[in-house]
Amino acid sequence: LQALARGGHPAPGRRQRPHQQAEFAADLGQVHRGEGSDEYRNPRDFFQRTFITEGLKHLLANGLRRLNGQGGDPVVELQTNFGGGKTHSMLALYHLFSGTGTGDLAGVEAVIEVAEGAKPVKANRAVLVGTALSPAQTYTKPDGAVIHTLWGEMAHQLLGAKGYAYVANADRKGVSPGSETLRQLFSEAAPCLILIDEWVAYLRNMYKVEGLPSGSFESNLTFAQALTEAARLAPDTLVVASIPASNIEIGGEGGHEALHRIQNTFARLESNWRPASTEESFEIVRRRLFQPITDTQLFAARDAVVKAFCDFYRSNASEFPSTCREGDYERRMKAAYPIHPELFDQLFNAWSTLDKFQRTRGVLRLMASVIHVLWEQDDRGLLIMPSAVPIEANPVQFELTRYLEENWVPVIEKDVDGPQSLPLQQDRENPNLGRYSASRRVARTLFLGSAPTLHMANKGVSDQQIKLGCVQPGEAVATFGDALRRLTDRATHL
Repeated sequence: LQALARGGHPAPGRRQRPHQQAEFAADLGQVHRGEGSDEYRNPRDFFQRTFITEGLKHLLANGLRRLNGQGGDPVVELQTNFGGGKTHSMLALYHLFSGTGTGDLAGVEAVIEVAEGAKPVKANRAVLVGTALSPAQTYTKPDGAVIHTLWGEMAHQLLGAKGYAYVANADRKGVSPGSETLRQLFSEAAPCLILIDEWVAYLRNMYKVEGLPSGSFESNLTFAQALTEAARLAPDTLVVASIPASNIEIGGEGGHEALHRIQNTFARLESNWRPASTEESFEIVRRRLFQPITDTQLFAARDAVVKAFCDFYRSNASEFPSTCREGDYERRMKAAYPIHPELFDQLFNAWSTLDKFQRTRGVLRLMASVIHVLWEQDDRGLLIMPSAVPIEANPVQFELTRYLEENWVPVIEKDVDGPQSLPLQQDRENPNLGRYSASRRVARTLFLGSAPTLHMANKGVSDQQIKLGCVQPGEAVATFGDALRRLTDRATHL
């Protein structure tokens, strides 16, 4: 605290240590085949690294009720923008019903409580990933069965040759089995879980194409209807399908037609599901990127940093947004620690509106690069703020510019960050600014807040937001205001 009062920085090692490595993309089919990293393939590791949001909690609780014959919705449609958590939610269901004991699955006790005591059971599971299957191809199983269609693949995964026998005729002819046939299959396989990912991607490949072994576009949409009807009638059966919300995933005319038809089919039975809120996303990112705080002294260190910031904001009320002086902001700072909430807000509210930016996975990828560079540099900042993002570092700059137009790279090199940039030059020329690297920190914060809003009606960020993203307790706020004024006068692109 004395160091904070002097404007100094905490001792090394105070910040939560980042995980040595973290992967942020999972393929449901890979996991089903026993491939991929332990953090996705192993149920215990998966739940250890997964923050169970309210939406995920209710999805899992619905699964527990449904597969225990205690009600629950038979059909769930997961629809979010690119990178919104659909596949991760399906993996959570897959592992919940793997037969792993609840004592090995972190956070599941809270799910059981919501499900009114219904506990995980070992289920027969079928995983259908549209991007891994080709409508133009047949697949031969080890027992000799030749699979043509989605329904053939599903039935074989559930009960092997015995399951395939239910739909063998329909599979060979490429016509959908009736809902009564599927109901009998599900009753025999119960409890059973059917997970369908990238369904639209599969269907758009057969749009206006005839003679495929997988059947026609229409027969596959008839299967979607029969599947939902059978799931409703069969005991202890749950069907979960992911539906894209972004144009990137939907594709062209075939994708839009498939999406429209599937949505109409599912609308009669589907259960509502919502992705993580921004607040929950804080915890998802923090848990994936940092080891948890377990030492009492480290909790005290975190609380001291948060208190110093909150006191600083209150004592300089006119310099910062009014929201950061409210009591709830202190709670948000503790939840996001060691990342400043303003950085999260910029990433989840502004950057996630860009078409190619994956809401959760994009933030994870970017922050993993940022944290790695800061850790290697032995950064001593109190929190990871927008001004701390090392935009000049190649891995970080790549993660940012991959979502923007190509002409941003020279803008960054000239007016934001880098060895020949104006902010660095300005800090060197003026010792008062150079003391804090004020120009560089202001420019970084400006870039992060304004680059994704270029094509919006309300562009950029306010001067109060810039200061919120820059200034740490003990530093002179006026110095950063001076840096901003000088950059405004001298910068080419600002």
